[in-house]
Amino acid sequence: MGLTSKKVLLLAVLVAVALFILTVWLWPRLSQGNWRAVLGRVGLLVATQLSLFAAVGLYANNSFGFYASWADLFGQEQEPGVVTNYQTGPNGTKLQMLGTERVSVQNGSRPAAGGRIDKVLIRGENSQIASPAFVYLPPQYFQKKYAHRKFPAALVLTGYPGTAEALYKKLHFPQTQHELLKKHKMQPTVLVMMRPTVAPPRDTECVDIPNGPQTETFFTKDLRADIAAHYRIGREARNWGVIGDSTGGYCALKMAMRHPDAYSSAVALSGAYKAPLDATTGDLFGGNPQLQRENNLLWRQRHLPAPEVNLLVTSSKQGEGNYHQTLRFIQQTKSPSRISSIILDSGGHNFNTWRREIPAALEWLGNHLRA
Repeated sequence: MGLTSKKVLLLAVLVAVALFILTVWLWPRLSQGNWRAVLGRVGLLVATQLSLFAAVGLYANNSFGFYASWADLFGQEQEPGVVTNYQTGPNGTKLQMLGTERVSVQNGSRPAAGGRIDKVLIRGENSQIASPAFVYLPPQYFQKKYAHRKFPAALVLTGYPGTAEALYKKLHFPQTQHELLKKHKMQPTVLVMMRPTVAPPRDTECVDIPNGPQTETFFTKDLRADIAAHYRIGREARNWGVIGDSTGGYCALKMAMRHPDAYSSAVALSGAYKAPLDATTGDLFGGNPQLQRENNLLWRQRHLPAPEVNLLVTSSKQGEGNYHQTLRFIQQTKSPSRISSIILDSGGHNFNTWRREIPAALEWLGNHLRA
């Protein structure tokens, strides 16, 4: 049974309840002061507590999509098999189709009515990184009226560790765009949904790590080239935007600010403004203090010329740890950069908060891109 299976969650809950009942029933029998009784009480308490933590942890994982599988949880990522049957674009970049999924909207089985989600494997020539992605093609992509039109695209990133599936199963990015399109609030946009963890289990924070994974190159060069070679998508920065939550939000802002020739617009949902250095990241900058400063977005605003990009940041007055830094980021933004914000009165660092922000954020992003 998979980590996210409802059967696993139900089993964990039943085990926790059974151990609780067993503890209550056996406790009088283990009230003696001998060592066997003491060990019995300790064992029951430990087992009951562990089962409760497991049940709560599984419920939280199912709700927020931290880990997709047992292998993902224990750092043994299940990578796709041997790469075969590549489709090669004119510039030599490669993308492999792994399958398709329907979108959970009305008439979602018909691509011309509900769009389609393609699962692809992107293999970067420059970065030498291979990573799966889910590409949402809106209904217009399959309609005769748009048969010769190129579409804008948005890279959509989760937090760390996150799962790409959570972007359409929990955060409902395709479904939200589908509703916005029906209301004529945004133009049809291709969504490339991914996790920023393209070198699992390491949290690379979208950095080109010295002597390590070249994650920034993958997202700013390889991904755009591969996707544009396979789909009817523009290749210029004005055709591309990026949106992400948490770590993905930091990546979104940074890639637009550092590579305005790749992404013209960026949205950070509860994003940070610099990369952490901890056990999950390791040494991201190879001991280079200048490289570390250049990846600090607040430092960039003070010391480097502002790029000509559109930026949207979100936070909450209560419940978000990045609130004061977000205000500082807004105040420090200089022309020709353009800044917008969504500030909630209250909201935590979680899916529920981001679902409240995504409709307005996606509408803003879609209307800042050009087909």
